[in-house]
Amino acid sequence: MPDRPDWGGWGGRYTLRIPARAELDPTGFNGGVPVPPETRPIWTNAVDTVTPVVANAYGRATKPMDRSYRGFRETLWRWRDDFQNDFAARMQWTYRAPADVNHPPVVVLRHADRLAVRSGATVQLSALGTRDPDGDSLSYRWFQYREAGTCGDIALSSTENLYERSFRVPSVTRTCDAHFVLAVTDRGTPPLTRYRRIVVTVRP
Repeated sequence: MPDRPDWGGWGGRYTLRIPARAELDPTGFNGGVPVPPETRPIWTNAVDTVTPVVANAYGRATKPMDRSYRGFRETLWRWRDDFQNDFAARMQWTYRAPADVNHPPVVVLRHADRLAVRSGATVQLSALGTRDPDGDSLSYRWFQYREAGTCGDIALSSTENLYERSFRVPSVTRTCDAHFVLAVTDRGTPPLTRYRRIVVTVRP
């Protein structure tokens, strides 16, 4: 969201803080021109930990990679396959007939995208009614965007690639927010992904 750069998206994720002097890299991005230290908070690079999803030879279609990556670049490249496919599709839209190109899924939530719950409750997330305008089959991937929230890790139910997932709300001593993202991908060429974010406010 443009007004919440700390929530993250295709343009990366940012935090409002005073960056350390070492982050300004006087011999790197600025061509060696000295950069004075910041004296006030600015929106600057955040850090995400990303475990990529890869194809699975058996069982479910995908699985988490056995390696995670952590850094400020990860806030952007975690989405790169999806935004590059989106760009490729948009190029096709400029010279091919509408019937001959892929169109993105239409993601529908069965509930609001902002929920408020109490500790210990069970929350059902649902995208029943999601469809693809071209009639392509769809894959669903729900995940918690931990860095965008303040609740810590919350485990989703184990069944994957379904339009519904659930989780049990952990016990908390203070109000916090948990961000869950649904990525829906079609089987067109190129495959296109659309997202919905659900922000769950957890109260003691």
